[in-house]
Amino acid sequence: QVQLVESGGGLVQAGGSLRLSCAVPGSIVSINTFGWYRQAPGKQRELVATITSVGRTNYADSVKGRFAISRDIAKNTVYLQMNSLKPEDTAVYYCNAATNRNYWGQGTQVTVSS
Repeated sequence: QVQLVESGGGLVQAGGSLRLSCAVPGSIVSINTFGWYRQAPGKQRELVATITSVGRTNYADSVKGRFAISRDIAKNTVYLQMNSLKPEDTAVYYCNAATNRNYWGQGTQVTVSS
């Protein structure tokens, strides 16, 4: 099964930064939207940010002004730059690529200590 591959998670203090990367296999084509989602313990998976094929971005209110999604088409990679991290950002972060179906990665843990 084709999967995206996330990396860049880790442990950081509140106020710090992390950059997540998502490698997209070249076999996945005609991608409409890339997205980053997260799931904290005991909570449902929630949308963090999306970027469309024409570069239009969208963010959850909780991360606006702190997170930035971007993509490098040549490298088939999507990024999530996370600044001013808060303990409530602690979660497993998942990358998503939407075509006529959804592709997911295995997730990467982000832990923000207070």
